[in-house]
Amino acid sequence: MALSDLLARAGNACEFCGAVADLEAVDVLPAGEILLCPICREDVAADASHWRCLEGAAWSAEPAVQLAVWRKLGQLDAPWAVEAREGMSLSDEVQGWAEVVAAVQHRDSNGVVLVAGDSVMLIKDLVVKGANFTAKRGTSVRRIPLVADNPGQIEGKVEGQRIVILTEFVKKT
Repeated sequence: MALSDLLARAGNACEFCGAVADLEAVDVLPAGEILLCPICREDVAADASHWRCLEGAAWSAEPAVQLAVWRKLGQLDAPWAVEAREGMSLSDEVQGWAEVVAAVQHRDSNGVVLVAGDSVMLIKDLVVKGANFTAKRGTSVRRIPLVADNPGQIEGKVEGQRIVILTEFVKKT
């Protein structure tokens, strides 16, 4: 979806918290793209109270937003987040995606289960295709998002670029 279409759909605001600065499209597999601010993309550290915005975003009619909110609420350890997630009314399509995602487990090279937000370390030098650099062994990747439909892949920022990393080349730190 074009950025202009996302901006129009979202009313030029983050689809989680309503912020208007530095918005970027984020892919929510398999649902599509949503528009998020740096804090909601987790490019910038957030105060735990920031995520209370998800209680309102949970009511979005947009399937991609519903799925992203459902996933994020599942990562939070607060009682209000559990209650908000359980209270969500997901469309049939989103419910199907959520059930598939819940069945997928990501494991590092040692078989340890990874969850979104974990930190991992590269155990091998990885040539990053299309980016002209090599991610060196020992590099720490913080606050990883998981690739929803592929248990063998995670995402992370290395040298300022968001890349897909195979789980067989990382260990949880």
